[in-house]
Amino acid sequence: KGSFFRFFFILSTSQTLPIDRSANMSEEALEAAKRFAARAAVDEYIKDGMKVGIGSGSTVVYVIERIIERVREEKLNLVCVPTSFQSLGLITEGGLVLADLNRTFPLDVSIDGADECDKNLNLIKGGGAAQTLEKINVFNSKLFVVVADYRKDSQVLGEKWKKGVPIEVLPHAYRPIMDFIEKKLGGKPKLRMAVAKAGPVVTDNGNFVIDADFGLIENPAALLTSINVIPGVLETGIFVGMAEKAFFGQPDGSYVTVDRHGERKSFAPAS
Repeated sequence: KGSFFRFFFILSTSQTLPIDRSANMSEEALEAAKRFAARAAVDEYIKDGMKVGIGSGSTVVYVIERIIERVREEKLNLVCVPTSFQSLGLITEGGLVLADLNRTFPLDVSIDGADECDKNLNLIKGGGAAQTLEKINVFNSKLFVVVADYRKDSQVLGEKWKKGVPIEVLPHAYRPIMDFIEKKLGGKPKLRMAVAKAGPVVTDNGNFVIDADFGLIENPAALLTSINVIPGVLETGIFVGMAEKAFFGQPDGSYVTVDRHGERKSFAPAS
């Protein structure tokens, strides 16, 4: 694969370096499970002639890997719409047909990752600061499929994801928005700071990201509405009632699916 694909594979899968052999084996099994789950999602939902929304994150690397294989092997005619610079690069590096949403909506299916998914398939997304374009793609898709690992599978939002709800905001208003979230909504907001540059994270849209901790989120729909009505908020990383099915890779190399009706199924590791 090309250098861009290799770069994002390394970047997405090496955030925490294991220090012993058992940890390394566990990490390898987790990545294998993500890959197995991603391939299963692509095989189940991607068909010839589709317009496909491509999300962002570590599992999306495996999604695109499988799409590329099927396009080459089955001669599928697909059009792909990215949600971030990462997915745009992976699509073009893989030789897939790139398009924008304005020329291709509605999309047939969007496949994306998640930072957390509750028992009703409500999501927290935006750990990669791409939640706005991700939600736009999903909203304009006939189906939305989630691929993640077992660490993102929870009963209630906020149970496992402790970094807060990502909120994309206009730089002009980030301080009054943070003040409102703290005083009126009871959240604990923080401006997300960049790692490899001085100052805050800047999204692909040129905005800032606030991460607001609300603890356990029992009513994600109500919280979503309360945040989105604040002037200066562009979009919130809470996705309510949008997902059709989630595929969760397990540490033993298997994967579990959960559909919008709450039915869970387990699938053995690939041989």
